[in-house]
Amino acid sequence: MPLSQIRPHIKPTLLLAYPVVLSQLGHILVSVCDSVMVGQTGKLPLAAVSLGVSVSTVVMIFGMGLSFAITPLVAAADGKRDIPVLGNLLTGGVWLSAVAGLVLAGVGFLVAPFLKYLDQPAEVVALAAPWVRVTFLSLFPLMIFQGFKQFAEGLGLTRQAMTLSLLANVVNALLCYALIFGNLGAPRLGMMGAAWATLVARILMALFMATYVLRAQRLAPYRAAATHWLRPDPATIRRLVSLGAPIGVQMMFEMGAFSFSAIMIGWLGATSLAAHQIAINVASVTYMAASGIGAAATIRVGNFRGHGDANGARQAGFTAYLITFLFMSTMALLLIGGRHLIPHFYNHDPEVVAQAATLLLIAALFQISDGLQVVGLGALRGLEDVKVPSVVALLAYWAVALPFGYWLSTRLHLGATGVWIGLLTGLTLVAGMLLWRFRQHSASLVMAAPAPVAS
Repeated sequence: MPLSQIRPHIKPTLLLAYPVVLSQLGHILVSVCDSVMVGQTGKLPLAAVSLGVSVSTVVMIFGMGLSFAITPLVAAADGKRDIPVLGNLLTGGVWLSAVAGLVLAGVGFLVAPFLKYLDQPAEVVALAAPWVRVTFLSLFPLMIFQGFKQFAEGLGLTRQAMTLSLLANVVNALLCYALIFGNLGAPRLGMMGAAWATLVARILMALFMATYVLRAQRLAPYRAAATHWLRPDPATIRRLVSLGAPIGVQMMFEMGAFSFSAIMIGWLGATSLAAHQIAINVASVTYMAASGIGAAATIRVGNFRGHGDANGARQAGFTAYLITFLFMSTMALLLIGGRHLIPHFYNHDPEVVAQAATLLLIAALFQISDGLQVVGLGALRGLEDVKVPSVVALLAYWAVALPFGYWLSTRLHLGATGVWIGLLTGLTLVAGMLLWRFRQHSASLVMAAPAPVAS
């Protein structure tokens, strides 16, 4: 696509994306803070956090995928100025998110006893089980936050969630400092202090986001149209589930692959698992930034689609692709340059640092593929195209990436490096197939409706 068609979309995309990027970074920086502070207490607690994150994130990501369905539907309804539909989406989205959060929180008490069957070091499992229970409890307030946040972001109101995410990080950091090490008169809880800090921070996020949506004057018309909070519109719930469930499944396939890779690396011992946690934690920061650009792509593509402007939707999607490519290329260079320094922020064990540096080199290589695949998912969600990406993720991650990584790790004796090369392969396949999918799907929409509808 010519740059002249993309240029007008760059500034609006960046203005919409940067608060979402900061908000998404807020989610992952909670984990970064936990890992950095827990890592100071030893490699065993850091390995236990890696195992706990691997298990809890797979479940969490399905719930977040459900909530992601709210944004493109809100963006499309906003493009049509359909207030009654927006009212139904507000009640239905929050109701569905709250119920999902309650169910996911309960799953933690079922999952924890099964950690011992993952063939991980016994001392790591003993530390991880109670951490998992508390972390799962925090999924309930997190999902309530998501319900309100995704509705607001669908309307283009992205700065509020950004502010709350940054505030939550400050609260989490202070509580981690107090509870992990016993500072500021608090009890010394070790790695469990990080879990309790996350729970408190997410409760505050839910309370403040709900207060904004339920009190802001600019959202009054939508609240007036949202008349049935306890009995949401069944058709709206069905539509949210039909769109959100494939998103959640796709995200589970992707995150599940990364989580299972951590389990495979755990078979190699606590040192490899701690190194993996450092590398995946750092890579997650850049991924969440790209995810924020992908969320902006969902909003803009969905809004143009609601207006009936298929060409504008196509241009908005490719603009997000270009921004992400440039950003992730820069991040790849930074990781290559800093791969020997970054691990020291987490842990000082020489073996852990050396392995983490090697894994960060591979992480740098898959930055571009990782960014392009997540922005492709965002753009396709704006077109309400979610089922094919789920199949793509299943095949690329579980039929290619994990078996290939296992083969490299065990047969060629590459260890954790082999597992990460497998992940790089899967990400590259997904990125290429989703780019082709968006190109074909958006082109067919332009051909079917070449003339935009005036707003």
